[in-house]
Amino acid sequence: MIELNGKPFGDMQQTFGGDTLNAAVYFSRCSQALGASQQVQYVTAMGTDPLSDGMVSRWQQEGVATDFVLRDKARTPGLYLIQLDEQGERTFLYWRNQSAARYMIQHPGFERVAESLKQVDMVFVSGISLAILPEQDRDKLLERLNHLRTTGVEIAFDSNFRPALWPQDQMKTVQTCYQAMYQTTDLALVTFDDEQLIWGDATAYDTITRLQTQGVSNVVVKLGAEGCLVADANTSEPYSVATTPVDDVIDTTSAGDSFNGGFLATYLSGGNIRQACANGNTLAGAVIQHKGAIIPKEATDAAVAQLKK
Repeated sequence: MIELNGKPFGDMQQTFGGDTLNAAVYFSRCSQALGASQQVQYVTAMGTDPLSDGMVSRWQQEGVATDFVLRDKARTPGLYLIQLDEQGERTFLYWRNQSAARYMIQHPGFERVAESLKQVDMVFVSGISLAILPEQDRDKLLERLNHLRTTGVEIAFDSNFRPALWPQDQMKTVQTCYQAMYQTTDLALVTFDDEQLIWGDATAYDTITRLQTQGVSNVVVKLGAEGCLVADANTSEPYSVATTPVDDVIDTTSAGDSFNGGFLATYLSGGNIRQACANGNTLAGAVIQHKGAIIPKEATDAAVAQLKK
């Protein structure tokens, strides 16, 4: 989507973002630093307008492959506005009901893309990926993900709950959708605040227990400044991975997304889950010291240089 970041009726910066896209960009940056050979493909639909062309070009410059980016002549990208409070916490306003991405599943080229996904190692989706789709398209996506899993593709999911994207007073709809998603998820990268809001979990341990009961093998619960709590399929008990506190938090937008990018780049290049969490924490700590979802590459260079397999 197009991102507007700043004060309404004041200074406003235009760039681009979106949770899975942010993760893809940070994945690419981290993979290059780790000397890994894997490539990240982004799956979405964009318009054929100049803004869409410019965004796709920028993704390619970041090393994100766009072979699976469908183009829709009738629609354009969505738009969102980030508003920050004094602590750098963000709220969002969205204009995306007629965006090309919302109708991706209905695009004539989607079946070709879906078939191609049988050849990848992992598919990563988020709660926003599910929330923006019409209900029938969401069901089709869940069916497709379940089928991909049966063919050996690993499925990763970040619940990333945005109440504004779901029908009001429809928490049961969210729970039903997420329940179906978790039943086809191998790796959950979730934020405790989201899980608590949806399910009423009292602690991160409750989140882990619930997701393991639903069949998720590996669970990472992101806890902000406290790092994360992990249930690794190869260990008997959950363990914590701490992060270095950040004194000067400018903007928490994309904190979880950049964690996901650093984590997945490490995990898919052969790193263990503990190191993947440490790398995710390192990258997120750098990102929240800058404004915007995708910060300038030079701003992440020092953090990315610290990453280890």
